Amino acid sequence: MGLSDDLLEALFKADYLEPTPVQAGLIPRALAGADVMGQARTGTGKTAAFAIPILQRVAAGKAGAQPRALALVPTRELAVQVRDECQKLALFSEHRVAAVYGGKPIRQQADQLRRGVDVLIGTPGRVIDMINRGLLGLGDLQVVVLDEADRMLDIGFRPDIERILRRCPSERQTLLLSATIPPPVKRLAERYMRSPEVLDFSAGDVAVETIEQFYFTVDPERKFDLLIKLIEREQPRQAIVFVRTRRGADRLFRKLSPLFEAVDAIHGDLAQSARDRVMRRFREGKSKILVATDVVGRGIDVSGISHIINFDVPQFCDDYVHRVGRTGRMGREGVAFTFVTPEEGNELTRIEMRINRLLKRDEISGFVALEKPQPTEQLDEPSDGPEPSKAVFGRPSKRYRRAL
Repeated sequence: MGLSDDLLEALFKADYLEPTPVQAGLIPRALAGADVMGQARTGTGKTAAFAIPILQRVAAGKAGAQPRALALVPTRELAVQVRDECQKLALFSEHRVAAVYGGKPIRQQADQLRRGVDVLIGTPGRVIDMINRGLLGLGDLQVVVLDEADRMLDIGFRPDIERILRRCPSERQTLLLSATIPPPVKRLAERYMRSPEVLDFSAGDVAVETIEQFYFTVDPERKFDLLIKLIEREQPRQAIVFVRTRRGADRLFRKLSPLFEAVDAIHGDLAQSARDRVMRRFREGKSKILVATDVVGRGIDVSGISHIINFDVPQFCDDYVHRVGRTGRMGREGVAFTFVTPEEGNELTRIEMRINRLLKRDEISGFVALEKPQPTEQLDEPSDGPEPSKAVFGRPSKRYRRAL
């Protein structure tokens, strides 16, 4: 790929010896200066796919210099992860990498900007805040990255993203990376990118083929007992248990903690320092079961996850795709289980339509999940029922966004 010696040395030290398909396809086009819209599922190496060309093309600046590359990401956790990845790849160069995001005091982040930053990673809200305070200028930007673009639009960041892009130089290079490319993402690309090349690295099926996917039909009041039985049966190496709401995460954490070792919980109400501590424990393997809302549904790369358990059916089909994508990463095997109440049969059908795949029905021997078992046909076969409503595929409601 014609990379510099410093960058090659960093890649070798990070044990990056062969590019993944998304890296092999995107990096040469990004190095050539093209605007690229890349679609690839989670866990395929998208971060390095844009970090490598940035570090190759963007020269390190002097002290006090404004950023030459900006990557916008949807969550604080992803901002930290992308920053760490970029710093790892910049190990033998003079590039200064920083991240700005909410939940942390602004003073330390402002001091980093004043000292000079070459590559900046940030959440849209905090980037806007830094601009408004006069701490961040975008006039020197050469490359802008929209990472997890579909997620940023899902959670309402479109106005902030557009405000930022309008302030960027018109001659910049723009890279857009997303697991899905719904119409709102296409419209954003058409408006702010220059004849973008579209590279699709997603498989024919949305869901990762190395992931086994099952569902249980269960009465709502028996879901917790089923969860205990499932954990005991599966003995996961590491598992994420997804719930819909912050309150639900706290409640489930309190009930699981006395029964199993190394249980943690993460959601949007936790202070950023607590969220960082939880994610650090999980990445290091010190916690085995993580109860989470969709705040970690995308972009968090923890390679040891063996099991995903959807304690609550996700409200939106794409959230199912990204929850399940937390396991089976980089070709590893994984397994996902979804708890479906009798009233949620339509939600299961919509998920199966979205991923073009039937989930397998599972049962635990000796455990009665339903007081009045439903006919197998009701959930085992996809129906020709009504088309999924806009509430399923559209923008989340304000109530749901607060729950994240």
